[in-house]
Amino acid sequence: MTKVLSKDGTDIAFEQFGEGKPLILVVGAFNDRSTGAPLAAQLAPHFSVFTYDRRGRGESGDTAPYAVEREIEDLAALIAEAGGAAALFGYSSGANLALQAAASGLPLTKLALYEAPYLVDHNGQQPRTHPSHAAQLSELIAAGRRGDAVEYFQQHMVGIPEEVVVQMRRAPFRPALEAIAHTLVYDATILGDRSLPTEMAASVTVPTLVMAGGAGAPFMRATAQALADALPNGQVRILEGQTHDIEPSVLGPVLQAFLAQ
Repeated sequence: MTKVLSKDGTDIAFEQFGEGKPLILVVGAFNDRSTGAPLAAQLAPHFSVFTYDRRGRGESGDTAPYAVEREIEDLAALIAEAGGAAALFGYSSGANLALQAAASGLPLTKLALYEAPYLVDHNGQQPRTHPSHAAQLSELIAAGRRGDAVEYFQQHMVGIPEEVVVQMRRAPFRPALEAIAHTLVYDATILGDRSLPTEMAASVTVPTLVMAGGAGAPFMRATAQALADALPNGQVRILEGQTHDIEPSVLGPVLQAFLAQ
């Protein structure tokens, strides 16, 4: 594990796998750099892969107040560490962050997004969610109700049924979720009202691969197509049999082929 200093003085912890053209993995809510490690190992024979703890998680620092721009600066520091330009892979809400980073003008070679949770239905419509999730989560965290914040995000943002959320209270991974519950505010801020940012996407000219799982939520496939259509250099790929989870043996070869083009 190594650390790089972001613009505001926050330490960002990362691990590097392999050698070659740089690729940075940007994970989503409830995740840290360990989430990307299996995929990084899969791609290590072909690329120099960076997996990192987003601020507030794992061994990275955190500096208040939060702003999405600070996370983009974290990525800028990692890109500088990688040599000045890199490809980004964004997963779940990390895909939303990666798209915003690309739109900000960071020096990217390529962009790959998996299961970006914007809301688009099968008719191409964009049902908007209530945009106050970040405020609700902030109140829960301020009150010390970290477990309630975890369950709020699981139920109201991920869409897990309440009875399943209750069953997960005793799961062995629950303490780890509560430990980074404050960062759910960050992901909720990144997601906003979850409408597809077509104007932002239109400004991203880097070649972009937008992916979704063929066995996951149907709206994810509609979203992937709509997002690819909004990107000047976008293409869509539906990974048959896949869900929201990252499966390195499936995703790795797809990324390798795209990044090698």
